[in-house]
Amino acid sequence: MAFRRPVIGLTLDAEPPGGYSRWPWYALRANYASAIEAAGGLPLALPHLAALAEEMLARLDGLIVTGGAFDVDPAIYGEAAAHPSVTLKSARTEAEMALLAGALAADKPVLGICGGEQLLAVMLGGTLVQHIPDEIPNALPHEGHEPGHPITLVANTRLARATGAGAMHVNSSHHQAVRTPGREAIVSAMAPDGVIEGIEAPGRRFCLGVQWHPEFLSDPGDGRLLAAFVAACR
Repeated sequence: MAFRRPVIGLTLDAEPPGGYSRWPWYALRANYASAIEAAGGLPLALPHLAALAEEMLARLDGLIVTGGAFDVDPAIYGEAAAHPSVTLKSARTEAEMALLAGALAADKPVLGICGGEQLLAVMLGGTLVQHIPDEIPNALPHEGHEPGHPITLVANTRLARATGAGAMHVNSSHHQAVRTPGREAIVSAMAPDGVIEGIEAPGRRFCLGVQWHPEFLSDPGDGRLLAAFVAACR
């Protein structure tokens, strides 16, 4: 029998008219797909059609909720006021919440990346820091794109086992972070300033979120993490 790559759904970003098209358009950095291909998966892009989430998930072996330059609506995790820096993409969030809810209900492997980790935490009942510079004293600069700071991984977590590491040097491109990881979830990585960099739900098949972007493969642990996720999807 020929080798069958597990089908990995990747959520898309969305942009208004302008630039690429004079109509609304979807977007996804190519390295998301190439990194999943290199890890042994078959990447499949997912449009924002919340009503079709169940049918999409039936065809997927695993789900990656990608990052983007926007935020989860604070009202979803019980905060009435939004920080002035908060930017919303409501249709995207609605679609990703439908996909995550279905994947969690079916215990399909899930990996949340950057904003995807934040949404995963919220879906598990957690909360977010709306703007790191205003809430975390002496915070590191987290809004960059190159490898920016070290993290410490919690021993004996799935993240530590998957990466084979106790520490990593990661890229950082976010102004929000997980405050509390939610029910059934634990913290699996931290930055030196106390920002949560990884969460996971130990009782599930594979349910993990990371605050950085492993698709850039900037640390040796990144490729091992993606390979472990794809392996869990087989």
